[in-house]
Amino acid sequence: MTHASHDVLLKRIYDDGITYVDFRFTDPKGVWHHMTFHVNAVDADLLHDGIMFDGSSIPGWRSIENSDMILMPDPSTAFRDPFSQYPTLVVTCDIFDPMTGKGYNRDPRSIARRAETFLRGTNVGDQAFFGPEPEYFVFDEVYYEVGATHAFYHLNSAETTCLNNPLFNRETALSYHQGHRMNAGGGYCPVQPADSQHELRAETLSTLASIGLGIQKHHHEVAPAQHELGFDHSTLLSMSDTLQAFKYVVRCMAQKRGKTATFMPKPIAGDNGSGMHVHQSIWKDGQPLFFGKEYNELSQDALYYIGGILSHAKALNAFTNPTTNSYKRLVPGYEAPVYLAYSARNRSAAIRIPHSTSPKGKRIEVRFPDPTANPYLALSAMLMAGLDGIANKIDPGQAMEKNLYEADTSSLNKMSSTLKEALMSLDQDRDFLTKGGVFDNDQIQAYIELKLQELEEVEHGPNPAEFKLYYSL
Repeated sequence: MTHASHDVLLKRIYDDGITYVDFRFTDPKGVWHHMTFHVNAVDADLLHDGIMFDGSSIPGWRSIENSDMILMPDPSTAFRDPFSQYPTLVVTCDIFDPMTGKGYNRDPRSIARRAETFLRGTNVGDQAFFGPEPEYFVFDEVYYEVGATHAFYHLNSAETTCLNNPLFNRETALSYHQGHRMNAGGGYCPVQPADSQHELRAETLSTLASIGLGIQKHHHEVAPAQHELGFDHSTLLSMSDTLQAFKYVVRCMAQKRGKTATFMPKPIAGDNGSGMHVHQSIWKDGQPLFFGKEYNELSQDALYYIGGILSHAKALNAFTNPTTNSYKRLVPGYEAPVYLAYSARNRSAAIRIPHSTSPKGKRIEVRFPDPTANPYLALSAMLMAGLDGIANKIDPGQAMEKNLYEADTSSLNKMSSTLKEALMSLDQDRDFLTKGGVFDNDQIQAYIELKLQELEEVEHGPNPAEFKLYYSL
């Protein structure tokens, strides 16, 4: 970063009467961490040299005998924290390796930077734009525990709970025990009073605007207690930063109102899960490269980009669908894709081409990711897969216009059906990610090992459903 950008940040701290500066960074799982400094300790030297911290305390990073790492602030990311009691400025950081003075190879944000640099070096384009649509659930209360002799979860929401439930909150569910509730599958865009969280979403969207996000819309989603907010598209690194801030605001706003928000893809059995459809396109010299004269006004490069995504989808799943719960969503019948196909209007396909009246709006929509994904890794991986498709002219085949949940799909490939399958696919199909040093084998292997630990914890303990099925056998 330049001295000029540091000076601008220091001036803002002074002009806005900031008391604390909150330096934040993202770990391999996508979790935001922070370290807070009083303004008396924030000067030009700190911003230039960075902040030393213990990388061994972050799962998937350094071992204890080689733990020193540097938080390197990016002044361009600063925004005022709308939830802090004291005036606080949030600044996102890259992770630097003190031995090399460069971005740490396992740092997700540094990977996103390298992906943007790689794109420019290919001469295919100079900017990649992304527009994710993350969905989420808001519950009144959540209870869960896993022990050696017990395991349970219970979700309580006015939109999901019956009056005879002992955890039912009559005060928060007033409109529901007056009869204003949604039928199964009827949650898409109803008005109040059935839409009980309209005001919470509006306040959340306005708060996102207050920290500098370009906001668009909000609405209720199909499942009870499920929601979606819309914001402007942006470039890869910027959008990844935006998604981290978005999740922070959604969670804190729910907490402020005495509720709890989750981006878990499938918290409710038997209903739609939360996806994160990702719109994406490549531009060069200010011109959209995905507009052309091929299928549905796509360019040939756009079709090759689709071919790359579909060809590497099973490996991509390890980043775009990174939890065991992710694969409870990717099943037929709940508006989530299962088959590796593309189409103009078909929402059962893995990739859709949204209608646009302008060449500038021509893009593809990848429908299989979910909001538990680390945004830096997921967006970077999809870009690398698409660019590999262009470089190798990967043909995506014919578009599929029929409902894939009801049609003969014997000729189609499927996405990974479990996290284990996704990790195995990533292990076997990683060369497209390591081009240009964007990802590297050390980072990929560490990520696989980190996720295998999660898989082991889930697989090695009994599931409550197993007691229902097997206890009396």
